[in-house]
Amino acid sequence: MVSIPCFFIDKCCFEKTMTYETVFNQKRECAVPKKIIQKLNEITSNNVSTKEVDRVSYSKDYMPITLRWILDGKLPALPDCIVWPENTTQVSEILKIANNEKIPVIPYGDGSGVLGGSIPVQGGMILDLKKMDKVIEIDDSSLLATVQTGINGMNFERYLNQHSYTMGHIPQSLYCSSLGGWIACKAAGQFSTKYGKIEDILVALEAVLPDGSVIRSKKVPRSSTGPSVERLFLGSEGQFGIVTEATFKIWPYPEKQILESYVFSELSDALESVRNIMRKNVYPAVIRVYDKNETLRHFYDTPNVKDKVMLILLMEGDEKLVELEDNISSYICKSKGAKSCGEKPVKHWLETRFNVRESSDFTPKGFVFDTVEVSVSWKYALEFYNKMIESMREIKGVVVASAHSSHFYPQGVCFYFTFGGVPPKNVEPFNFYQSVWDNMMKTCIDQHGSISHHHGIGLIRSKWLSKEMGDRFNLLKKIKHAIDPNNIMNPGKMGINNEYQ
Repeated sequence: MVSIPCFFIDKCCFEKTMTYETVFNQKRECAVPKKIIQKLNEITSNNVSTKEVDRVSYSKDYMPITLRWILDGKLPALPDCIVWPENTTQVSEILKIANNEKIPVIPYGDGSGVLGGSIPVQGGMILDLKKMDKVIEIDDSSLLATVQTGINGMNFERYLNQHSYTMGHIPQSLYCSSLGGWIACKAAGQFSTKYGKIEDILVALEAVLPDGSVIRSKKVPRSSTGPSVERLFLGSEGQFGIVTEATFKIWPYPEKQILESYVFSELSDALESVRNIMRKNVYPAVIRVYDKNETLRHFYDTPNVKDKVMLILLMEGDEKLVELEDNISSYICKSKGAKSCGEKPVKHWLETRFNVRESSDFTPKGFVFDTVEVSVSWKYALEFYNKMIESMREIKGVVVASAHSSHFYPQGVCFYFTFGGVPPKNVEPFNFYQSVWDNMMKTCIDQHGSISHHHGIGLIRSKWLSKEMGDRFNLLKKIKHAIDPNNIMNPGKMGINNEYQ
């Protein structure tokens, strides 16, 4: 058994830091034996690295607080090696070795996760799937595409567009995320109201279990053959193995788009309009509602938006269907007193939707911020929004507390909250950061919401998962123990500890 030290996080608690000085002055060596590294090189044709520069590069993901750590010269954790497989057979052989030697394995796509899900809290090997980026088959008659899961999201969408298709899954991280990552965190794209979330788009998968065995599901539209065990991998964040290939629904590229926007006097009127649109079985591809603070922040150059709530709509697909959706949506919004702002605000959103520069702009100035996406049913939606905003403002030092709604259902809504502020004197940035998160998670559960809509659990939400799941959490741990008795797959995440207690 290989002994892998835990540097920064022990059982999902942030307890101690590792500085650059520790890494480079003490020259902490790779804890994986050289004979194992040699075997990994033989399997992958020398696609293994134990270089410090690579290990430091893979020590974090895009969780906003990690930039604060890096600027302070700290690392959240450090892997022992990075391995780049190219196919399912190689992944299988690697996991056999890791399982026998009890080496932690952290699956890695493009590193765009925002909750610390890929931080190697117990060291071990990063299994980076970037070389697994092949499009295997496009089935036009069935509208299915089969790909290796390491493929970059934007690269795949461009490939489909060039062949007159779209997958319709367009997350803000499209340029810097992989299809495997979408499955792992149960992602949702910006066009989800029309095309669905990743669980609606995924048809079949191939996955490697911790012992190296491989499972595959069939490429059929539906099957009533017992529980769909392969669906355990949706949202599993690498706990049960590694998805190496997947088959997704695709669609003909839309022939027409209509862009429209409206402003309302109150958030309640905007939400009620969307609720009624959904009740009509009308599904614009994009529906987004911005509260008064975010309307002013994002649409400042649109006339007469001060103290208003913005709704943007994007309808796409068959020309006649798109026009029908536009007419119905327009009638419902105007019946609630909305005023049309035309297509300009939607065009502005389309031009800026992939901009995530805030972290690099404000973090160096000492500003600590994050976004928190949650979901709630319509019955509780407005009160839920108010209580969540209040929960952020309760924490001393918070100066930004706002939200928009980015995903909608006939049954409810996803609120996407933003908080930001400067930690009070003598309060560590992470303690300030975690106190806001904790207040929001407690409020979310108390107000009948779900603590995550599409970013997953990772580290920052892990201690709240058992409270969300209740008795289901014990079942989750039993499944984990059965599939991964040596706990090698992304250990320390989702609140599932080493002892499976």
